[in-house]
Amino acid sequence: MNIPDGILCSKTHEWVLEENGEALIGLTDWAVEQLGDVVFIELPEVGSVFGKDEVFATIESVKAASEIYMPVSGEILEVNEQLINSPELINEDSYSAWLVKIKPSNYQEDANGLMEYDDYKDEVQ
Repeated sequence: MNIPDGILCSKTHEWVLEENGEALIGLTDWAVEQLGDVVFIELPEVGSVFGKDEVFATIESVKAASEIYMPVSGEILEVNEQLINSPELINEDSYSAWLVKIKPSNYQEDANGLMEYDDYKDEVQ
């Protein structure tokens, strides 16, 4: 698994990677490991706007259903259509299987409180 440089993680196990005024959002490898085999994912519609910490998606595995929280506020620019038809892709590599691409509305402020990946891993172990 290839962890992208510059990734930030939330206490609720989402990751965000900001580049050129856009950000990819996904679930951390630890969260996916806890869920087990993913069987369904519900993603928001393009154009939807979410605030930081709002539920924006739902994921179901053979073990449980979980809500996914927005780590930074913004507007949905794109959803990963591959995951809708093949949700198991998130089990293979949760960092290349991003959930949504957003245009962050207040990235610098929202990113306060997020952790670098190594700090996140230390916290969840």
